[in-house]
Amino acid sequence: MKKIVIAIDGYSSCGKSTMAKQLATALNYVFIDSGAMYRAITLYFLNNNIDIKNDTAVSNALNNIHLKFVYNEAEGKSDILLNNENVETAIREMKVSEYVSTVAAIEAVRIFAVAQQQQMGIAKGIVMDGRDIGTTVFPNAELKIFVTADVDTRVQRRLTELHNKGNMNISFAEVKQNLISRDHIDSTRTISPLRQAADALLLDNTHLTREEQLNIILNWVKERSGNY
Repeated sequence: MKKIVIAIDGYSSCGKSTMAKQLATALNYVFIDSGAMYRAITLYFLNNNIDIKNDTAVSNALNNIHLKFVYNEAEGKSDILLNNENVETAIREMKVSEYVSTVAAIEAVRIFAVAQQQQMGIAKGIVMDGRDIGTTVFPNAELKIFVTADVDTRVQRRLTELHNKGNMNISFAEVKQNLISRDHIDSTRTISPLRQAADALLLDNTHLTREEQLNIILNWVKERSGNY
């Protein structure tokens, strides 16, 4: 079976990671959550009071960061380790969400993360989601997908996720403002801005169930790889 690289990009809270995990499971591919990598870096910066405007401080901090994905059998998914500590829950907190787009816009941070991501993709058979996977990380990926959805739909998905994790004091308006802000930062940053690659297939999942979108993507995989 010919294994390929599948790059999934798109806006915040479009369900990219959930989609990528489902797809990886269906194909028996490795799932790499690039967003988790940027969140883990952000968490380190926050916990260590790194001045992101100080290039030397950022560079030194990156030299002290080791990221690794490990399979969580109980959850049936991969968790990210930051310097050998499982931070999968901590990186989803609102304080990280409010800061991650700013950190991810730093050139040194992107160079650091992209180098690791490209190394992970050498063996093929991976699904990776993020903001610049099809444009910067894997510009030659056999299948590129750009995901979008209605803003209010994305807000409700994110709010539900936060509430399910016990964050009951966060409002719809707060989440919407956070998403709009992140969309702006991601789309206008100088380094690897969020944009649809010229050869990426557009998927608007506003009104699609998870099963419907998975079937659509599996057909795309079949077209690009010859089978699945």
